[in-house]
Amino acid sequence: MADHMGGSGTGGGEQLLFLTDDQLRRGIEAMFFAYRGFTADPDRILNERGYGRAHHRAVHFISRSPGTTVNNLLGILGVTKQSLNRVLRTLVDDGLVESRVGSHDRRERHLFLTEDGLELERHLSEAQRGRMRAAYREAGPEAVAGFRLVLEQIMDPDLRRHFKTLKEGQ
Repeated sequence: MADHMGGSGTGGGEQLLFLTDDQLRRGIEAMFFAYRGFTADPDRILNERGYGRAHHRAVHFISRSPGTTVNNLLGILGVTKQSLNRVLRTLVDDGLVESRVGSHDRRERHLFLTEDGLELERHLSEAQRGRMRAAYREAGPEAVAGFRLVLEQIMDPDLRRHFKTLKEGQ
């Protein structure tokens, strides 16, 4: 089975080493346009509340790991402490995130979504899941597995480790 990049689609990366610059450019452009589509629906929802993508990422990862610490979230998001604190302050003030002092280390702050935060997260993720579900259904299981592998290989190794430690199915 020939793939769209000129390789056979089987046997790993060695068969794809002959990709042309134009094919790589087309892949990069596809990523840009796919990201634009992937974020379009959540951006509209966020814009209604005066939020941006940083708020979305924070809500998403707090939802995935209730009780996560601010330091853990900093590592996942790769933003400055000042930037994350601005986002969290807004989410806490708006009643979407609750920050609790750690029981073992009082310097730690553990983050949880409130009911309103969970509702916002559901609304945002439903939009993205719908788009992903339709794309996956159209592409088929082999393409989905290959796509995930490509995405994992694009990730920086530290982020790949974060990604792989997230619990499946949550």
